[in-house]
This record gives sequence, structure tokens and C-alpha cells, in this order.
Amino acid sequence: MFEELNELFQSSTSKPTFETVHVILAIFIFGENLKGIGRYSLAKELLLGEGSAKTLLRRLKEQIKFISLIENEKRKGHVLTRLGLEYLSKIRKFIPIIKRGEISVLKNVVVKPENGNIYFCLVKKVNTKITDGVAQRDAAIKINGSGATCLVFNGSSLVFPSKFFALGERDLIVLDSNILRYFNSQIMRQGLNLEIEDIIIVGSGENPQKARLATLNAALTLL
Repeated sequence: MFEELNELFQSSTSKPTFETVHVILAIFIFGENLKGIGRYSLAKELLLGEGSAKTLLRRLKEQIKFISLIENEKRKGHVLTRLGLEYLSKIRKFIPIIKRGEISVLKNVVVKPENGNIYFCLVKKVNTKITDGVAQRDAAIKINGSGATCLVFNGSSLVFPSKFFALGERDLIVLDSNILRYFNSQIMRQGLNLEIEDIIIVGSGENPQKARLATLNAALTLL
């Protein structure tokens, strides 16, 4: 899945300070800004310094040719190339949705809900790759998020994952049906349906940017 990105991290001098999650999120952001986005705006969304953002953009453009620069009288920014759009399409097959969540609905699901910054993402058909959700929580914290919670759809309800899930254990903790209805409505707005083996990851952070990075980094552990 990430082999195409390996070249971005190769350096004869120092290792870049950005990580895979920054690259994937950048590609999502480019996909949301088809008319282009500039370096400063991208750096703010990725929580990267100006130098790191500049390096990331240069390598995306020159080394793997995922983006190109557009310049005109009104605007200057970067857009996805055909290769970049193809890679985004590949990622979206597994993570079709990443968006801000409602704290009023999800406050009992996330770590430190008092921050008020929550994102969630849908990860398609990867239930066999999850155990108890600890690896996903740790991935969220590693990128300076507050944490992440994984929810598994079993065909009728959302449940917290268990390392015994594959063995058929039936005493899993089932979430409130209001939470399931909330996610169903959000997912259906994107023209999708919640399916068996889908996982929803809910991440939180001190600010929206950290919450989004935490959520996505947790999701990437399942790909």
C-alpha cells in the first residue's frame, strides 16, 4: 500500500521530519482542494514547519510526481496529477471518509472529550487486522493526539474490538444505538453504507489538526 511512497523518505543526509500520515493526509487535502492549495495552508493543516512542508511538496512533485504547481493571476498552489489522483483513489477504497465528528454524540466514545476536537474515519473491511484497539490508540498518541477509539460493525451493532472477536466471543460491549444511527447518517451522506467488517476510528486532540492526524494515523495501522 505504501511502497510508492518509499522514495519520499530516502535521503543521503538527514531523515525527513514528516511521516507517512502527513503524506497521506496531504493527498486527502489536495483531493479536497482541486483548484490548488499553497504551502503555508498545507503546513498549517499538517502541523509541519515551513521547511518540512517545502521538502514534502518538492518530493511529491519531483520524486513521485503526485502533484504539480499551478500559477496564474489569481492563484498559486499545488494540485494532484493523474498519478496522485490514482493513488488517492486507491487509498479511498480503504479509507473513504475522514471528517469532523460531533462531540455531543461521541463524547462517551473518545479520550479527553473536553478538548472538543474529534474526527472519525471509516476503514473498510479490515476487521481481521484488529485485536483490541491498543495499537491504534498508541498510533494516535504517537502523532501527538489524545487517543483513538476503534468501533467494529458486526452487521447490526457497533462494538468495541476484542482480541477474541475472531473466536466468536459474544459478550462484547455494544454501543448505544444513537451512535450507530449517527454514523449511518454520516456515511450515507457520502453515498456509502456501513458493512460487516468495517471499522470506525474516532480520534481526538488538542486542536482539529491533531485530532485529524491522530485519527488517520490510527487508521493507517490497519492497512
